[in-house]
Amino acid sequence: MALSPRDVTQFAAVDTARAARMLSEVRSAKLSGGRAPVAPRPVIEQSWDRVLRSGVDPEHDFRSGLLAPEEVRRRREASALRHVLPVLREGLLSVADVAHHIMVVADDEGRVLWREGSARVLRKADGLGFEIGADWREEVVGTNGIGTPAVTRRPVQVFASEHFVRSQATWTCAGAPITDPRSGRLLGVVDVSGPLETMHPATLAWVDSVARLAEARLRELHVRSLERLRAVAAPVLARLDGRALVADREGWTAAVTGMPYLDRVVLPKSPAAGPRWLPAFGACTVEPLGEGWLVRAAGEPVPRDDARIVLDLGQPRRWSVRVLGGAEDWARELSPRHAELLYLLAVHRAGRSAAELAEDVFGDPARTVTVRAEMSRVRRYLGAYLEHRPYRFCEDAEVEVVLPDDPRGLLPHSTAPAVAEHRAGALPAP
Repeated sequence: MALSPRDVTQFAAVDTARAARMLSEVRSAKLSGGRAPVAPRPVIEQSWDRVLRSGVDPEHDFRSGLLAPEEVRRRREASALRHVLPVLREGLLSVADVAHHIMVVADDEGRVLWREGSARVLRKADGLGFEIGADWREEVVGTNGIGTPAVTRRPVQVFASEHFVRSQATWTCAGAPITDPRSGRLLGVVDVSGPLETMHPATLAWVDSVARLAEARLRELHVRSLERLRAVAAPVLARLDGRALVADREGWTAAVTGMPYLDRVVLPKSPAAGPRWLPAFGACTVEPLGEGWLVRAAGEPVPRDDARIVLDLGQPRRWSVRVLGGAEDWARELSPRHAELLYLLAVHRAGRSAAELAEDVFGDPARTVTVRAEMSRVRRYLGAYLEHRPYRFCEDAEVEVVLPDDPRGLLPHSTAPAVAEHRAGALPAP
């Protein structure tokens, strides 16, 4: 029988020392191939499997070089997380300090950029290498409250010997990912950590709720920026004939004229003024305007028969789709859900109905509303190359899927039943 999150947290809250001993036995059995008293929690066992494949030494911690202070400063200034530090501090620090925890904020590469809280616990953290500029990616230091949530894209609590590396077994941590609401891209992880005796059953839910408040703050800031751009765009669009829109630098639309409203237009990674070809928009001209871009249509969008679509799932946390060939090449980073859906369509070139995709992703064919909503978002940027009823790539499009070297590394965050079967080798890859 496998442990559940509730089992671990409640057991540890009642008898921390006994829970730590049991988890030490579980870890030792996993490493030696022996019989464990209970199975590790699935999220922990999956992490251990990934870490073993990465070659992390379970008995000796490895510390990569700390970032130089100048690089830490540069990353802080470039990170959108700096905008939500007040939210994180207000939600976490007052309780963390009293409970002898520290708050740690890392970027999307697992580098610690901020840490605050109990001075005594900060000193203990120094001994573990939990310092500003340290690298806490899962493939570098094993299962932990920063690296593991970054891979799984969901909140994870790691207690005692659930940490893969022995030196971290005196520690407990709970981390939650923070994503950019505009793109779904991982911005980083917020983590609350401390010695074993600070373990509390509610810690993970508390950290996750504050992370969601941080994302809500980022959404609010984005809405405000669009309102500022809209004020700049209104008099410009009023003077134009034909179809045009103004979008921010991420492609989110502030205003349109002469056409139905689009939530978002896919812009090149580094847009430059001049003629362009944009998916779902067609031939157009692009000009800088305020903190965004003015896009003026020159014709109707048409699919290109010679398109080559590359779905890149080879990296552990960054997935993208690229469209190559024709008038304009472009690329887009994918959210975890969109990466799942496009992978499944690449596997099933004949197509999948909404019910079939719901079964593939959720194990529940009734969840078609969610699937249709997500596919509607996908079609906003890839619509020229997708058909529906059923959903599928256009017959003329060449689709290439870049997979990780180890099949078990395919979309490691995904809990979709169909993706899990492909990871286990039960179904053929595209």
